[in-house]
Amino acid sequence: MQLEYEIKFSNRKTLNITVERDRKIIVRAPHNLSLEKIEEIVQSKRQWLKEKINHTQKYPVDTKPKEFISGETLLYLGRNYQLLVVDEQIDGIEFDQRFRISRDNQVKANKLFKEWYMKQALCKIEPLAKMYAKNLGVKFNEFKTSQMKYRWGSCTPNNNIIFNWRIIKAPMYVLEYLVAHELVHLIENNHTPRFWNILSIQVPNYQKAKDWLKANGHLLEVDF
Repeated sequence: MQLEYEIKFSNRKTLNITVERDRKIIVRAPHNLSLEKIEEIVQSKRQWLKEKINHTQKYPVDTKPKEFISGETLLYLGRNYQLLVVDEQIDGIEFDQRFRISRDNQVKANKLFKEWYMKQALCKIEPLAKMYAKNLGVKFNEFKTSQMKYRWGSCTPNNNIIFNWRIIKAPMYVLEYLVAHELVHLIENNHTPRFWNILSIQVPNYQKAKDWLKANGHLLEVDF
Protein backbone atom coordinates (compact mmCIF):
# COMPACT_ATOMS: atom_id res chain seq x y z
CA MET A 1 0.00 0.00 0.00
CA GLN A 2 1.38 3.37 -1.06
CA LEU A 3 1.27 5.85 1.79
CA GLU A 4 0.08 9.28 0.72
CA TYR A 5 0.32 12.13 3.18
CA GLU A 6 0.12 15.88 3.47
CA ILE A 7 3.01 17.82 5.00
CA LYS A 8 2.38 20.99 7.01
CA PHE A 9 5.54 22.90 7.88
CA SER A 10 5.67 25.23 10.87
CA ASN A 11 7.99 26.55 13.60
CA ARG A 12 7.45 23.44 15.70
CA LYS A 13 10.54 21.61 17.01
CA THR A 14 9.49 18.01 16.42
CA LEU A 15 7.65 16.00 13.77
CA ASN A 16 4.15 14.75 14.46
CA ILE A 17 2.05 12.33 12.40
CA THR A 18 -1.72 12.01 12.75
CA VAL A 19 -4.40 10.08 10.91
CA GLU A 20 -7.60 12.07 10.61
CA ARG A 21 -11.01 10.43 10.85
CA ASP A 22 -11.31 10.51 7.04
CA ARG A 23 -8.11 8.36 6.95
CA LYS A 24 -5.98 11.23 5.66
CA ILE A 25 -2.38 11.26 6.95
CA ILE A 26 -1.14 14.66 8.14
CA VAL A 27 2.56 15.19 8.86
CA ARG A 28 3.40 18.32 10.86
CA ALA A 29 7.09 19.04 10.55
CA PRO A 30 9.68 21.71 11.42
CA HIS A 31 10.77 23.97 8.55
CA ASN A 32 14.34 22.66 8.69
CA LEU A 33 13.43 18.98 8.22
CA SER A 34 14.15 17.65 4.72
CA LEU A 35 11.60 15.82 2.60
CA GLU A 36 13.90 12.79 2.55
CA LYS A 37 14.01 12.67 6.37
CA ILE A 38 10.25 13.10 6.58
CA GLU A 39 9.75 10.20 4.15
CA GLU A 40 12.13 8.06 6.21
CA ILE A 41 10.19 8.76 9.41
CA VAL A 42 6.82 8.14 7.75
CA GLN A 43 8.01 4.81 6.36
CA SER A 44 9.29 3.80 9.79
CA LYS A 45 5.71 4.25 11.04
CA ARG A 46 4.26 2.32 8.12
CA GLN A 47 2.69 -0.54 10.11
CA TRP A 48 1.20 1.79 12.72
CA LEU A 49 -0.24 4.00 9.97
CA LYS A 50 -1.78 1.03 8.16
CA GLU A 51 -3.50 -0.05 11.36
CA LYS A 52 -4.81 3.47 11.96
CA ILE A 53 -6.04 3.87 8.38
CA ASN A 54 -7.89 0.55 8.48
CA HIS A 55 -9.47 1.21 11.87
CA THR A 56 -13.27 1.08 11.68
CA GLN A 57 -13.57 4.48 13.36
CA LYS A 58 -11.81 6.14 10.44
CA TYR A 59 -14.64 5.57 8.02
CA PRO A 60 -16.82 8.59 7.29
CA VAL A 61 -20.15 8.50 9.08
CA ASP A 62 -23.39 8.94 7.14
CA THR A 63 -25.54 10.98 9.50
CA LYS A 64 -28.96 12.22 8.48
CA PRO A 65 -29.12 16.02 8.86
CA LYS A 66 -31.68 17.61 11.15
CA GLU A 67 -34.87 19.04 9.68
CA PHE A 68 -35.40 21.28 12.74
CA ILE A 69 -38.99 20.24 13.30
CA SER A 70 -40.86 19.75 16.58
CA GLY A 71 -40.05 16.46 18.26
CA GLU A 72 -36.47 16.21 17.02
CA THR A 73 -33.71 16.10 19.60
CA LEU A 74 -30.36 17.88 19.66
CA LEU A 75 -27.32 16.80 21.62
CA TYR A 76 -25.90 19.25 24.16
CA LEU A 77 -23.42 18.48 26.95
CA GLY A 78 -23.96 14.76 26.54
CA ARG A 79 -27.76 14.74 26.63
CA ASN A 80 -30.45 14.90 23.96
CA TYR A 81 -32.96 17.72 24.35
CA GLN A 82 -36.23 18.02 22.48
CA LEU A 83 -36.87 20.81 19.99
CA LEU A 84 -40.15 22.71 19.88
CA VAL A 85 -41.08 24.94 16.95
CA VAL A 86 -43.54 27.55 18.23
CA ASP A 87 -45.71 30.26 16.68
CA GLU A 88 -44.58 32.99 19.09
CA GLN A 89 -41.75 35.29 18.14
CA ILE A 90 -38.41 34.21 19.61
CA ASP A 91 -35.16 36.01 19.00
CA GLY A 92 -32.79 33.19 18.09
CA ILE A 93 -32.76 30.08 20.31
CA GLU A 94 -34.30 29.59 23.74
CA PHE A 95 -33.14 26.74 25.96
CA ASP A 96 -34.52 25.52 29.28
CA GLN A 97 -34.29 21.73 29.34
CA ARG A 98 -35.63 21.84 25.78
CA PHE A 99 -34.93 23.97 22.73
CA ARG A 100 -37.46 26.45 21.38
CA ILE A 101 -37.34 28.27 18.07
CA SER A 102 -39.85 30.50 16.30
CA ARG A 103 -41.59 29.04 13.24
CA ASP A 104 -40.57 32.19 11.36
CA ASN A 105 -36.91 31.33 12.01
CA GLN A 106 -37.20 27.67 11.03
CA VAL A 107 -35.67 28.28 7.59
CA LYS A 108 -32.47 29.61 9.19
CA ALA A 109 -32.44 27.20 12.12
CA ASN A 110 -29.10 25.67 11.14
CA LYS A 111 -27.40 29.08 11.26
CA LEU A 112 -29.09 30.09 14.53
CA PHE A 113 -28.25 26.82 16.28
CA LYS A 114 -24.65 26.99 15.11
CA GLU A 115 -24.33 30.51 16.55
CA TRP A 116 -25.92 29.37 19.82
CA TYR A 117 -23.68 26.31 20.14
CA MET A 118 -20.53 28.32 19.35
CA LYS A 119 -21.46 30.84 22.05
CA GLN A 120 -22.02 28.06 24.56
CA ALA A 121 -18.72 26.46 23.58
CA LEU A 122 -16.87 29.68 24.37
CA CYS A 123 -18.69 30.07 27.69
CA LYS A 124 -18.01 26.50 28.84
CA ILE A 125 -14.58 25.78 27.39
CA GLU A 126 -12.63 28.98 28.01
CA PRO A 127 -12.97 28.82 31.84
CA LEU A 128 -11.74 25.21 31.69
CA ALA A 129 -8.74 26.30 29.61
CA LYS A 130 -7.85 29.00 32.13
CA MET A 131 -8.26 26.61 35.06
CA TYR A 132 -6.10 23.84 33.59
CA ALA A 133 -3.49 26.31 32.38
CA LYS A 134 -3.18 27.60 35.94
CA ASN A 135 -3.04 24.08 37.36
CA LEU A 136 -0.34 23.05 34.89
CA GLY A 137 1.65 26.26 35.18
CA VAL A 138 1.45 27.00 31.45
CA LYS A 139 0.22 29.93 29.40
CA PHE A 140 -1.59 30.00 26.09
CA ASN A 141 -1.62 33.05 23.83
CA GLU A 142 -5.03 32.81 22.23
CA PHE A 143 -8.15 30.72 22.76
CA LYS A 144 -10.82 30.23 20.14
CA THR A 145 -13.39 27.80 18.80
CA SER A 146 -13.54 26.84 15.16
CA GLN A 147 -15.20 24.45 12.72
CA MET A 148 -12.36 21.97 12.58
CA LYS A 149 -12.68 18.84 10.50
CA TYR A 150 -12.03 15.48 12.13
CA ARG A 151 -10.24 17.04 15.11
CA TRP A 152 -11.53 17.98 18.53
CA GLY A 153 -8.74 20.38 19.47
CA SER A 154 -5.34 21.69 18.50
CA CYS A 155 -2.36 23.34 20.15
CA THR A 156 -0.37 25.43 17.66
CA PRO A 157 3.39 26.08 17.68
CA ASN A 158 2.57 29.63 18.83
CA ASN A 159 0.83 28.27 21.95
CA ASN A 160 -2.63 29.07 20.66
CA ILE A 161 -5.34 26.55 21.55
CA ILE A 162 -8.25 25.90 19.22
CA PHE A 163 -11.25 23.69 19.85
CA ASN A 164 -13.90 22.31 17.56
CA TRP A 165 -17.12 24.02 18.65
CA ARG A 166 -19.01 20.75 18.19
CA ILE A 167 -17.38 19.26 21.28
CA ILE A 168 -19.92 21.24 23.31
CA LYS A 169 -22.25 18.35 22.44
CA ALA A 170 -20.14 16.04 24.61
CA PRO A 171 -20.48 15.62 28.41
CA MET A 172 -18.54 17.98 30.65
CA TYR A 173 -16.05 15.30 31.67
CA VAL A 174 -15.18 14.88 27.99
CA LEU A 175 -14.68 18.64 27.61
CA GLU A 176 -12.40 18.59 30.64
CA TYR A 177 -10.35 15.79 29.10
CA LEU A 178 -10.06 17.49 25.70
CA VAL A 179 -9.07 20.85 27.17
CA ALA A 180 -6.53 19.39 29.57
CA HIS A 181 -5.18 17.19 26.77
CA GLU A 182 -4.30 20.17 24.57
CA LEU A 183 -2.78 22.14 27.44
CA VAL A 184 -0.56 19.24 28.50
CA HIS A 185 0.88 19.46 24.99
CA LEU A 186 2.39 22.80 26.05
CA ILE A 187 4.57 20.72 28.39
CA GLU A 188 4.98 17.49 26.44
CA ASN A 189 4.49 17.68 22.68
CA ASN A 190 3.98 13.98 21.98
CA HIS A 191 1.86 11.28 23.60
CA THR A 192 4.65 9.89 25.72
CA PRO A 193 4.22 8.09 29.05
CA ARG A 194 5.10 11.41 30.69
CA PHE A 195 2.26 13.10 28.76
CA TRP A 196 -0.33 10.59 29.99
CA ASN A 197 1.03 10.74 33.54
CA ILE A 198 0.64 14.53 33.64
CA LEU A 199 -2.83 14.28 32.12
CA SER A 200 -3.93 11.61 34.60
CA ILE A 201 -3.13 13.94 37.47
CA GLN A 202 -5.37 16.65 36.00
CA VAL A 203 -8.12 14.34 34.73
CA PRO A 204 -8.05 11.03 36.66
CA ASN A 205 -11.02 9.64 34.71
CA TYR A 206 -9.60 10.52 31.29
CA GLN A 207 -10.08 6.93 30.07
CA LYS A 208 -13.83 7.31 30.56
CA ALA A 209 -13.73 10.36 28.29
CA LYS A 210 -11.66 8.50 25.69
CA ASP A 211 -14.19 5.66 25.75
CA TRP A 212 -17.05 8.12 25.20
CA LEU A 213 -15.27 9.64 22.21
CA LYS A 214 -14.56 6.19 20.80
CA ALA A 215 -18.24 5.27 21.00
CA ASN A 216 -19.78 8.65 20.17
CA GLY A 217 -17.14 10.67 18.34
CA HIS A 218 -19.05 10.39 15.07
CA LEU A 219 -21.82 12.52 16.62
CA LEU A 220 -19.35 15.41 16.85
CA GLU A 221 -18.39 15.26 13.18
CA VAL A 222 -21.60 16.84 11.93
CA ASP A 223 -23.08 20.17 12.90
CA PHE A 224 -26.44 18.78 14.05
